[in-house]
Amino acid sequence: MIWVIDSHIHMHDNEYDEILDHIVNLMKKNNMKACCVSTDYNSSIKTVSLCTKSDLFLPFIGMHPNQIYDNMEIFIKFAESNISQIKGFGEIGLDKTYPQIDNEYKKQISCFMLQLELAEKFNKPVSIHSRNTIDDVCSILSSYSIPKISLHWFDGNKKQLSKAMELGFFVSYGPLLVYAKDKQYLLSKTNVNQILVETDGPVKFSNCFRRRYTQPSLIYSVILSASKILDMEYTELAKILEINSNNFLCI
Repeated sequence: MIWVIDSHIHMHDNEYDEILDHIVNLMKKNNMKACCVSTDYNSSIKTVSLCTKSDLFLPFIGMHPNQIYDNMEIFIKFAESNISQIKGFGEIGLDKTYPQIDNEYKKQISCFMLQLELAEKFNKPVSIHSRNTIDDVCSILSSYSIPKISLHWFDGNKKQLSKAMELGFFVSYGPLLVYAKDKQYLLSKTNVNQILVETDGPVKFSNCFRRRYTQPSLIYSVILSASKILDMEYTELAKILEINSNNFLCI
């Protein structure tokens, strides 16, 4: 029996509320699990509560770089008091594409580092947002002892990918693999033992997905596309991805 794990999905989003039971049933039938990431304090609370709904949901908490939170003490207290239920920290990281007002990027860095300190303290993996900031992220991470690191939705260049491989990071690919040539090329250059897959739901992808919101079940299309790009049998790759996911989750 192979377990399929969506390494990055926002199950806290209201888009999933009315169909949550349906999603859980599908996940049970298909041996699926999901790393449920958060974006702010409130979504972190909701994400942790999901684990009472199903143990197939693996809660990650975190402050997204677009959700700078001045009072991090409340978030830190929440993390510390719920650490036994928390599987990791995410979605955390940096992003220079957001409007830079009042030294916002410096605030992003401060928030990011506080969360890395928590991950280091409690020996938890991290799921990282690194759009246009991969070099900065790698530099900052070098100061911390984090058990496992995933660069969610990897969007760097070949040189940055090589650096991520050298550092032992996992890199995660999503539904764009089905039709985006640049992502297909990057995947072909990725160490197969450092690949994770994700849906990043709920996102509306264009092209063949007709802008429908993603659900965990879409992960099968990602794996199938990846297997073709890597010239591997689907089952062979699925087994490797299960091992990779367990390594990332430190289990």
